[in-house]
Amino acid sequence: MPGRDLLFCQPRRSRAGAALTLVFAGVLLTGAATGSLPGSLPGPARKSPSDAAGSAAPAGAHQEVARAAAEALADGKSPTEAAERAVSRSGDRWAAVYSRSDYEEFQEALDGRYTGVGLSARRERDGRIDVTRVQPGSPAARAGIRKGDRLRSVDGEKVDGLPVTEVVSLLRGDADDAPAGTTVALGLQRGSRAWTETVRRARLSTDPVTVRRLPGGATVVRISAFTKGVGATVRSAVRQAPPGSGVILDLRGNSGGLVTEAVATASAFLDGGLVATYDADGRQHALHARRGGDTTRPLVALVDGGTMSAAELLTGALQDRGRALVVGSRTFGKGSVQMPSRLPGGSVAELTVGHYRTPGGHDVDGHGITPDLDAGGDALRRARTVLAGLGESS
Repeated sequence: MPGRDLLFCQPRRSRAGAALTLVFAGVLLTGAATGSLPGSLPGPARKSPSDAAGSAAPAGAHQEVARAAAEALADGKSPTEAAERAVSRSGDRWAAVYSRSDYEEFQEALDGRYTGVGLSARRERDGRIDVTRVQPGSPAARAGIRKGDRLRSVDGEKVDGLPVTEVVSLLRGDADDAPAGTTVALGLQRGSRAWTETVRRARLSTDPVTVRRLPGGATVVRISAFTKGVGATVRSAVRQAPPGSGVILDLRGNSGGLVTEAVATASAFLDGGLVATYDADGRQHALHARRGGDTTRPLVALVDGGTMSAAELLTGALQDRGRALVVGSRTFGKGSVQMPSRLPGGSVAELTVGHYRTPGGHDVDGHGITPDLDAGGDALRRARTVLAGLGESS
């Protein structure tokens, strides 16, 4: 999507070439749906892959994927590729199959760790890929790459016009064949200078929450993804903000992550109460905020078309509860629930088992969230103006 920032912490395409879902594009309601910790899989005492979804999703879909993997394994073929083909036939838009190593990397990404070079980038309207951030201390930073540089190629493959997710895949390589220490050649351009820089991938940690103070006292809390610990970080930032000052919660380009962390973030601004409902196992479930959040501080949530899944769940809760004014453009519209199950051979399948709704009963999936006010040309300036109207001298 033009102009959309994306952290380099996505799973890449599988060796069979089927596109996996983004790490943070899936609403990870796993913990809530299975009663286990976020990102964990049902153990032997829990439901088997064939009946894990209950009546919330066609049991045949789970059985078919597991059967395809088992048959391929018995025939000496790749169970992961067979499962991918079965998932593709299911028509489940958000379903994904991970190899054992990819799923382990998925879990590490949710812990805020990944293997890469330390670049964030976006695709401009003309198709060019520009570097938007260089992580301090990363291989890219040590190589002298700067924000604003143009990324022209990765290991000789031109990247102009490619989706950012594919550029991420090229930069990070294959989970098995491109661990930390392997090299990647980046074709770069800065003004009239064009050059190739070879860097080594490294184990890196993301910084999903950034906090800055605006002139006048308002605080901008930008969340790029809901990895572990985000909720506590946001709560701390809110408590440390000047008394009576407002907060702009910037969720633009946030593709989601752990729903438990989205609920913890909502708890920073709510004094208990409903955050969302969802269906799984054929039953309705509810997610509630913890008590004790700051309910008086002026709050604006800033969103765009890259605001997805868990970020939409948070936005919908704050909007429906009357806690925040939402500024920006319509969000992506990803409100489905996936549940993981282990397949024969060790791969993992995630299939859709249900959908969540906001406290007001709105179905986000396929609809997105409509902001209260359009952002116009300068979204942050618009948010500051709205915040001032709520009583914040920003």
